[in-house]
Amino acid sequence: MMIVGIPACAKMVDGQLRHDTPARYAQAVFGGVQALPVMIPPMGAAQIDILDRLDGLLVPGSPSNVHPDHYAGGDSRTPGMHDPERDATTLPLIRACLDRGIPMLAICRGIQELNVALGGTLHQTVHDEPGRLDHRGGPGDLDRKYSPKHAVRLTGKLAAMLGRMTIQVNSLHGQAIDVLAPGLAVEATAPDGTIEAVRVLAAKSFAFGVQWHPEWRYADDPASTALFAAFGDACREHATRTRKAA
Repeated sequence: MMIVGIPACAKMVDGQLRHDTPARYAQAVFGGVQALPVMIPPMGAAQIDILDRLDGLLVPGSPSNVHPDHYAGGDSRTPGMHDPERDATTLPLIRACLDRGIPMLAICRGIQELNVALGGTLHQTVHDEPGRLDHRGGPGDLDRKYSPKHAVRLTGKLAAMLGRMTIQVNSLHGQAIDVLAPGLAVEATAPDGTIEAVRVLAAKSFAFGVQWHPEWRYADDPASTALFAAFGDACREHATRTRKAA
């Protein structure tokens, strides 16, 4: 069976450092991609070697923010919401994944990491920018937080992949793409102009990032199901090609 890696976060819980990520990402990989999910601990660039064993990489969301030092963003506006161990792992991992042509799907924080890894910048608090919506989840239980919040307009290959030009998405992010990295194409936008999806133009395989959370109850949403299925097809093709080469 195929194997898809999921980089984890570093968190202090009850005085102990933990490596974890919400189970829904692994569930979407197992059910939607039809691959075995494997957690990648946030232990720096040494984790690049694990790519030799993977058929795909899913870069998940997180409550933490990419530190602005990685994109010359000035002082942090969210000093209590950073994860330097994850930054040190995912940014080189994303670049190495693209270099090797391994399929990649980046979600929420993941799309922000993808943009920064390739030389782009972020709005640290997009809700403070003139004319922008508040894209954070807001109050309520998880069902309310992850319920659809606004439409996004799809373009390019993502629109063709999902078979529609507009979808309704959830929204749980404070950061967002500011200056788009060289080599990325915008594939979806929110009504306020916020970039909601990107594609790596020169990628050797599937390489997309989305700002929303398609993993949340992915099987109940046709667009999310289609996205994970397309990622799975790319992982399968990569696995077949690399095994033949071996």
